[in-house]
Amino acid sequence: MWPRCSDAAPGARRRRRAAGLLLVSLLPLALACASTTMPVSDERRLGDEMDREARREFVVMRDELTEDYVSRIGQEIVRAAGPQPYDYHFSVVEEDEINAFALPAGHVYVHTATILKARNVSELAGVIAHEVGHVVRHHVTQNYQRQQTTGALYQLGVLTALLLGGGFAAGIANLGGGLAATTYVNSFSRDAENEADAFAVEILPRAGYDPQGLVDFFQTLINDGGGGGGVPSFLSSHPATAERIQHTSELIAALPHRDGLRVDDEGRLEIIQRRIHLLTDHYGPRRR
Repeated sequence: MWPRCSDAAPGARRRRRAAGLLLVSLLPLALACASTTMPVSDERRLGDEMDREARREFVVMRDELTEDYVSRIGQEIVRAAGPQPYDYHFSVVEEDEINAFALPAGHVYVHTATILKARNVSELAGVIAHEVGHVVRHHVTQNYQRQQTTGALYQLGVLTALLLGGGFAAGIANLGGGLAATTYVNSFSRDAENEADAFAVEILPRAGYDPQGLVDFFQTLINDGGGGGGVPSFLSSHPATAERIQHTSELIAALPHRDGLRVDDEGRLEIIQRRIHLLTDHYGPRRR
């Protein structure tokens, strides 16, 4: 039986009323999640959980000398940044893609390909300082919270559309919400990268390293990527445009002095690079 118009209208009004109540009750909660700073204890738990997941996904290099070398650079940078609310852990991942990444509460990973690509210790220190900056500025935690909030708002939009217009409207909201969520989360990344670059420029001299290494590393990757091999993955996940490099270079030029800052480390990097070749070339970089 087809419903009479008098029957359909009250149903539509009820759905609109229910959708309105749902929005009023849940929207403040979703927005609060985006603006609330995660407690340090929760950030530690989140970091430990993500660290366990990363170690299941990647092959962490078990060479003590290589790990100690990267950790020593990282800890020098952390000390230069001042007191931190959690301990930092630096790990090396056997991976042939040039990249580095950070997790909440001080978990930092550097790919072997990044170490091999660095021409001197200041370039490697620049990459590590950039990732430490993400941790110190809580970028990863904030991004995680934004993704959680975006997911909540996305589900809320689908449910509201379902109440208002049925399955077809919910399907449209599903598509639009997914595109909006991607834009929303990715808009955070560029600002975070610029902040991490600024942190590195400020902290590297305090740790004794020349911050020009960060710009040099980015420029090397861009030059290599322009040779027909495409954009290196590190630049894909850490957008390093010419504009960003120019901004970072301006920050370096404004530093009061750079005399005596380390660029090389008397061949130690070359020794570690040789160890990585010897320990990984037989099997190649691996992924579980």
